[in-house]
Amino acid sequence: MILGDRCTRRCGFCAVGGEPPRPARWGWLDEDEPCRVAQAVHELGLRHAVVTSVTRDDLPDGGAGHFAAVVGEVLRLNEQATVEVLTPDFAGKRDVLRRIVDAGPAIFGHNVETVPRLYNSVRPGADYKCSLGLLRAVKEMAPESLLTKSGLMVGLGETLDEVQEVFRDLREVGCDIVTVGQYLQPTPRSLPVARFLPPEKFGELEGIARDMGFLGAFCGPFVRSSYLADRFVGSLNVELGVRGSSRKGE
Repeated sequence: MILGDRCTRRCGFCAVGGEPPRPARWGWLDEDEPCRVAQAVHELGLRHAVVTSVTRDDLPDGGAGHFAAVVGEVLRLNEQATVEVLTPDFAGKRDVLRRIVDAGPAIFGHNVETVPRLYNSVRPGADYKCSLGLLRAVKEMAPESLLTKSGLMVGLGETLDEVQEVFRDLREVGCDIVTVGQYLQPTPRSLPVARFLPPEKFGELEGIARDMGFLGAFCGPFVRSSYLADRFVGSLNVELGVRGSSRKGE
């Protein structure tokens, strides 16, 4: 996780500390972070690295430039590795997405997290259509050189019909991979669990997603968007995009 440990939003499901940005910290970035992340990937010998972050509404580009720097440095130092990014929504600023796409990730992930009806309580400050628009924009920028991915939780009060409607919306914007996991309350202050979905229902959702045309669907009680990501990517019957193929001149 990059861009610090304090989020500028307060999502009801998340354990990461959220608070409005303090004026003294506005615009703060760890300039050494790209090199340190790349070195960590190298020392761990990772084949597939997932890079995610808190939301940074205090930054003009939402941290997109920093994401690009991290991806670029990881790929420079680790020639055999692939990178998956899991980004915030960048407040709907589509122009900043190009920086990350051009850095050459193999997978661009952005989670819708839940169904539209529950956004006010689960993702205050976020917008469902904005998230769909981000995924659409990324796919339009590089339709053949990277895969797009999104995920959501169940157990927050949604219906299975609503989950299937989210699947349809994601396919409409060209999303390639979807993950579904059980929401587990991380702190006493977080939203309570509305219900625990029976394990067999996750199998049904996975089958529905695959029938809808997703290249990959990973659904289970303990599944998270980056859960066993390297094995999941390896199980896909597709070839990941060429490193940096979206960069100008390459």
